[in-house]
Formats: sequence, structure tokens, C-alpha cells
Amino acid sequence: MPGGRLTQPERQQIATGLADGLAYAEIARGLDRPTSTVTREVMRNGGPTAYRADLAHRATEHRAHRRRQTAPRGPQTPPQAHGRDAEAVREYEEMFTTVMMASGMPTMMARVMACLTLTDTGSLTASELAQRLQVSPASISKAITFLDSQGLVRREQGERRRERYVVDDDVWYQSMMASARSIAQVVEVARQGVGILGPGTPAAARLENVARFLDFVSESTARAAEQAREILHTKPRTPSDGAAEPGSEHG
Repeated sequence: MPGGRLTQPERQQIATGLADGLAYAEIARGLDRPTSTVTREVMRNGGPTAYRADLAHRATEHRAHRRRQTAPRGPQTPPQAHGRDAEAVREYEEMFTTVMMASGMPTMMARVMACLTLTDTGSLTASELAQRLQVSPASISKAITFLDSQGLVRREQGERRRERYVVDDDVWYQSMMASARSIAQVVEVARQGVGILGPGTPAAARLENVARFLDFVSESTARAAEQAREILHTKPRTPSDGAAEPGSEHG
């Protein structure tokens, strides 16, 4: 299996495969590359509908050039615990970031979220984030403000009164519940509009359909989040766990 960076012909082959409607795994087999390589390449360069081989190649060269420029003043790669491959972790963090960006999260917010999520402690200070991501404290502050407003991180007081930013184990549960509450507010407003616009009118009927649809989505989202949190939540093993099977506490 070939390694190293993708070549321009390989990127063109990816673009052709996407245009033909092929799955990432099928494109990867044609290139003799891991599926994760193709997924990361596409997601960091516009996604499956906007991927262009020439733009992707230039963007990759630009990122590589930028990394070379910043390497002399940047910190050493943080030591990896648990025998992890530092390069594999770095590449995975990039892929995690690009997937969140593709879902609509702004770039810096996605980078901060990925950095926090992939840290064993699940918490970092502003200075630690700025050092790891090689960005200004102002950029970190802006990203944290956004993530905090979305319920994706929380703040806590650390040592020497330094604020720490924390990603809890149930962060996505909290985010989904916040989303359900937000949708419920839209439902309430839509139903108010039915009365104002007059039941039976085209506009009121449209709002009624919106309210019914979103009410179902909101309730289903909250119910599914509660069930998933109860059934699927996994805790990391500790040395005292021995060979206990995951989920054994549920019988």
C-alpha cells in the first residue's frame, strides 16, 4: 500500500470517483490507499459536492509550506501517552476538524473542539490551546465563546485562577438536548403564527406543517438522546478494571 502524500493524478482520480458517485471505500481501493486517507482529503477540501483536484492539490501545498514556515518557532509535538503514534494522532485530529467544519462549524471553533476532545484530560487553558494550535489568544477566546454558547464546552476555574475549558463526556448529549430545546422554541413561535395569520389560510397551513414536523423532530431527538446516554455511554478502563467487559455494569 503506497504511503506519503497524495499525488495530483490520485486527486484527479478521487474527483472522478466522486463524480461517478463512488463511495470513499471504493475510491480508496482503486488508489490502494486507506479509506481514511480519501475521507480526510475530501472533507478538508470542500466535501464530496465541491471537491476539485487542482484546488485540493494547491491547498495541500500551501498548508505544507505554512507548516514549514512556522515549524522553527512552534512547540515540539506534545508527547503521546498510551503508546500512540504522534503522526497518526495529528492526521486524525485534522480529519476530525474537517468533518466538523463540513457540518457547519467555523474553522477555529472546529480546531479548538477537536483539540479538547482528543486530549485525555478533556480540558486545557487558553494558553495551552494557543500553543498547541499556534494561534493568538484572541482567536481562542472567540472560539470558546462560540462553543460555550452552543453548550459544547464549559468553563471552570483552574490553578492560579486560570480558566480551563472542558469537554465533558456527555457534551454531545448536552448539545443535542440544547438543539431539541431550540427546535421546540421554533415550534411554539410557528403555532403562534397560525392564530395570527388565520387558521385555514395558506400561510397558516404552512406554519402548522412546520410546527408538526419540528415538534416530532424535537421530541424524537430528546428521547433518542436520553436513551443513547443511558445505554451507550462508555467509561474508560482503569487498571483496577482488570479484564472486565465493557458495559458489564448493566448485567
